[in-house]
Amino acid sequence: MADAIVIDLNADLGEGEANDEALLQCVSSANIACGFHAGDAVGMRRSVQWALRYGVAIGAHPSFPDRVNFGRSAMRLPPETVYAQTVYQLGALGALAQAEGGRMVHVKPHGMLYNQAAREPVLADAIARAVKAVDPSLRLVGLADSELIRAGAFHGLAVRHEVFADRNYRRDGSLVPRTEADALIEDEQQAFDRTLIMAQRGEVRTREGEWIKVRADTVCLHGDGAHALAFARRIAAGLRDNGIVIAAR
Repeated sequence: MADAIVIDLNADLGEGEANDEALLQCVSSANIACGFHAGDAVGMRRSVQWALRYGVAIGAHPSFPDRVNFGRSAMRLPPETVYAQTVYQLGALGALAQAEGGRMVHVKPHGMLYNQAAREPVLADAIARAVKAVDPSLRLVGLADSELIRAGAFHGLAVRHEVFADRNYRRDGSLVPRTEADALIEDEQQAFDRTLIMAQRGEVRTREGEWIKVRADTVCLHGDGAHALAFARRIAAGLRDNGIVIAAR
């Protein structure tokens, strides 16, 4: 009998969404905003408490310093500035997790920091160095087969290739930018079908209609979409119905 497929489902939390606690009951990992694009100390602590209550892995979701635009503005900061800002954000969440009797186990950059690090080796290196300096046992989550994944592996970190249930892909494996009309998938069934194929076959269909290979260690379920909770419940239930184990890895 073949071994069961194991997939991590992750969600971004602490960004001011009303569905956070309910979403935590669908996923296995939480990426908690660290104050630079959203969130604050009280919200971070509450997210940590919920994650511990529901047995969900705690992760940091560091960002560029951009609360006005929710971390989605491109920035050109010196690598050592990004390094220091990343260490600062991880330190805050790590301390809150420890104070509640838990521990931070992974790091996933947010928004434009994530997208730029996916294609910019110098930025990716700064983030990976910061993660390693804080705790070399932390897992680094990045866009599948991206520069961030390569930087994490170079620095000896455990890396997790991430795919997206509700985003369209371009033929080079990058995400369609949110500024373009077809960036988001709004149909619940389509989001589930894509996630199942990525989990089972390691493939995704691009907006150009081509099939490309993707490595799916962890699947992002965004918490800020109009159908976020419905998508999360449908995808989690559907994966289990197909014999896929949902667990942090």
